[in-house]
Amino acid sequence: MIRDTSAQDRVLDKPTLMRRRGLLIVTGVALAAALVFIAPSVLRAFSAPSSVSASRLSLAKVETGPFVRDIAGEGKVVAANSPTLYAPSAGSLTLLVKAGEVVKKGQLLARLESPELAARLAQERSNVEGLRAEAQRAEVESRQQASQLRSDVENAAIDLKTAQTDLDRQAQAFKAGATAGMQVDHARDTLEKARITLAHAQALLVLKADSLKLDVQAKRAALERQQLLVADLQRQVDELQMRSPADGQVGQLFVDERATVAKDAKVATVIDLSALEVQMQVAESFARELGIGMAGDISGNGRNWKGRVSTVSPEVVNGEVAARLRFDGEQPEALRQNQRLTVRVLLDQRSNVTWVHRGSFADEMGGTQVYVVRDGLAEKVPVKLGARSLDKVEVLSGLKAGDVVVVSGAEAFNNAPRVAISN
Repeated sequence: MIRDTSAQDRVLDKPTLMRRRGLLIVTGVALAAALVFIAPSVLRAFSAPSSVSASRLSLAKVETGPFVRDIAGEGKVVAANSPTLYAPSAGSLTLLVKAGEVVKKGQLLARLESPELAARLAQERSNVEGLRAEAQRAEVESRQQASQLRSDVENAAIDLKTAQTDLDRQAQAFKAGATAGMQVDHARDTLEKARITLAHAQALLVLKADSLKLDVQAKRAALERQQLLVADLQRQVDELQMRSPADGQVGQLFVDERATVAKDAKVATVIDLSALEVQMQVAESFARELGIGMAGDISGNGRNWKGRVSTVSPEVVNGEVAARLRFDGEQPEALRQNQRLTVRVLLDQRSNVTWVHRGSFADEMGGTQVYVVRDGLAEKVPVKLGARSLDKVEVLSGLKAGDVVVVSGAEAFNNAPRVAISN
């Protein structure tokens, strides 16, 4: 026989039963409300084809505020003027300074000996003396011949005057019947001959004077040409004494003492410490926006200076471009070659700009689409990006302030239209 459990039954009062029933109702309503609230998120999560852990992603919030585009980095102090001395001729070189030595403008740095150049200079100087003698001889001969021609003209003029006088006398005698007409005709022919002789003498004087003048000019031109050649050789000999082109410091020596060098061989560099600039390496993507005259800030050793971009190299090396900044106003003191300084060049500055922190998203998908995270789901949306700084990207359209964007790690989404983000 099986016993019943009537002995264990306990009668409950009615209020306690009602309280439990009410608690169940409230709990059910709360669960229903929670289900209604999270149902869209759950449905969107289930609609995503894949899920990616949030730890693999970098998120950033879209903000509105000031937007500054600048280039900042480390620069080094370099000489704006650092001329290199080259051997003007082949020969034996004697160095008179050492690397690092302070020098003054015009100071003798090295001496080059060139016996060949010295011998040629002596030979050409001798040729100058020979040409000078020839030019002087031509001038003397010109004066002699000109004097002889003038004498011929004067004699012809006297003969013409004599012939005219004889003709007048013969004509008077003919009128008096004291001479024959033949004598008058002969005197007239003599006068005409004297007139022609004088005309020829005068013409010859002019022509010969021009010829003699040209001969003298040719001799003088040959002399001047030779003198120019000697002057050029003298300049080359003077350049064998290699002098500093500026006040500064000897940089690098490219040859050894008493070495034999070829023409145009590098000898030494001189660093002009009176004009220093700061050189920085700029990424190629920013270099195209750099312009001569852009303002910049230079800082170091607890001090700040203003500067301006002076040069931008046209050559790209390892994805970077060299740019130089020149100090505004007086050059700071106590700066040394290759000293490290911090450089910042301002490219653009605006206020009230919508922006997001820069990440790989700006270069992925052509920079036209990003993933926006809403309720644990990353959805791809089209955007239009604008200017870029070192740490920010301007948003022109497609996003608003407060949106959360996947700035890096989106490659894990495999270009899916939406991806669930799991914690």
